[in-house]
Amino acid sequence: MAFKAAIFDVGGVLKENPDAYLKQYSEKNGLPSMFMREVFHKGSPNNAFSKMESGEYTFSQGIGELQRDFEKAAKEKNVKLPKSFNIEKIMMDLLKLPIYKEMINAIIGLKNNGLKVGVLTNTFVYDLPLLDDEDPVRRTVSMKLIFDQIIKSCHVGMRKPDPEIYKLACREMGVEPKEVIFVDDLESNVNGAKAVGMTTILFTDVKSTLTRLQELTDVNVFEKAKPISVDPEKIAHGYATSEDGVKLHYVEMGEGPAVILCHGFPESWYSWRKQIPALVLAGYRVIVPDQRGFGLSSAPMEIKDYTHDHLCKDIKDIMDSLNIPRATVVGHDWGGVVVWLMALRYPSRVRAVVGVNTPYFPPDPRVNRWDRIREDPGVLDYQLYFQEPGVAEAELEKDLEKTFKYFFRTSSKQDYYPGMEKCTVANVRQRGGLLVGVPDNLPLPSLLTEKDLAYYVKQYKTSGFRGPLNWYRNHDQNWKNSVKDVGRKIYAPSLMVTAGKDRVLPPELSKPMEEWVPNLSRVNIEDCGHWTQMERPNELNEGLIKWLNDVHKKANIPVLPRF
Repeated sequence: MAFKAAIFDVGGVLKENPDAYLKQYSEKNGLPSMFMREVFHKGSPNNAFSKMESGEYTFSQGIGELQRDFEKAAKEKNVKLPKSFNIEKIMMDLLKLPIYKEMINAIIGLKNNGLKVGVLTNTFVYDLPLLDDEDPVRRTVSMKLIFDQIIKSCHVGMRKPDPEIYKLACREMGVEPKEVIFVDDLESNVNGAKAVGMTTILFTDVKSTLTRLQELTDVNVFEKAKPISVDPEKIAHGYATSEDGVKLHYVEMGEGPAVILCHGFPESWYSWRKQIPALVLAGYRVIVPDQRGFGLSSAPMEIKDYTHDHLCKDIKDIMDSLNIPRATVVGHDWGGVVVWLMALRYPSRVRAVVGVNTPYFPPDPRVNRWDRIREDPGVLDYQLYFQEPGVAEAELEKDLEKTFKYFFRTSSKQDYYPGMEKCTVANVRQRGGLLVGVPDNLPLPSLLTEKDLAYYVKQYKTSGFRGPLNWYRNHDQNWKNSVKDVGRKIYAPSLMVTAGKDRVLPPELSKPMEEWVPNLSRVNIEDCGHWTQMERPNELNEGLIKWLNDVHKKANIPVLPRF
């Protein structure tokens, strides 16, 4: 049958087996190998540990009684507890057992293939002070980025293997027991799930568990899963106001050093949907604006309101409103232009800077780059088409679904449509429009789900294209304003991410950057086009996070990953 959900235990399934830790502790301290485990379970469900798991006791209420249980058991068995024996510390060590990353990867794969995923765990309410690096709440909260439901015994007044807790989990996830795969490392808990009609897997090791999951779901849970996307309904939305009165919308998530992600055209904050969870889980605070003219931000009508000066100040103003003194700024496409200029014009506010596809172009006081484009536009012909106010707006707003299906495509066979090779950005004026010659019934491109497409359409029904297109209508003024930047270098730690198949911003455009960006690192994603965040999210996330971690380590700035 087709399963609709998979529910997992934590200790011994998502994390290393607590029984193995307890056995090792016992043997290391001269206790019988099963001593620790037996005391935890002796007298269940009426002992202190069970009452903590059912929520009858908080941690502070039960830990003293649990300590006495161990002291009593040691006397009964005529064994001696070590002088350093502290059950509170042992419990904390259990909470900090490492995660099985292969299991998390598999669960993300199941989620990406349409299954609901949940956690059902016997655990307790921890109510004592904690140091940051010991905080179990950080890991639990971050799990909500992955799991649809997290059911804790201590919060519902029941614990496995009570049949009612399995039924509750199903109700919370909106499924029937027969539609659920349940994974646990304790036979009693597996039997409890089986009794209410769930299909079960007794966890013994990662490989056999994943093999069985794959057999039941037909999902390849061994391959690298695509990153999870953030849900627009499950992320905090905020607003800042720029110095010139523009209302700037942004989303925000996470805790740690600040990372600001700046999108390009024709996009919004949502184009970073696959980067936000990864950065949060890596230990960063992520802020992603709708830049002026886009999404839920204000869209001034005047062209002059979209110069580089305004766009850089917007990011600074958002930082000011959030009281963020310094941040790493990351930009793609037009967002790349903004972040390089941020690093140049507001260097004290930029901890580090990343250009995704977009290199840094140093200003040339002798030649206006836009004059060169007018003479020989090549792949930038579309930018000349964008210059007349109202023309491109009318075309792109006529059928928003078609517009985004056209833009967000790769060069792969799966995204090909008849006549695609004739509808390029290099011949837009010759064709009479960007979408002229493009079929009306374009198939959904591989970079988008129906949900993604609907979200972009919804945003642009609100904002329209006037504001976004005005970004292209300030080339001459931007060149005049750039004179003040001549001769300046960007000294912040910098990363240039190039994409081998980007026809508008090919890697060779970034070759001269080291002269002007001395602290430059590079990542090249060869089999990737222009929409890097969507086309190669794993490669981008891995390269970006590794570099971010190195930057913060060198600066002695702590970063606390969630997993």
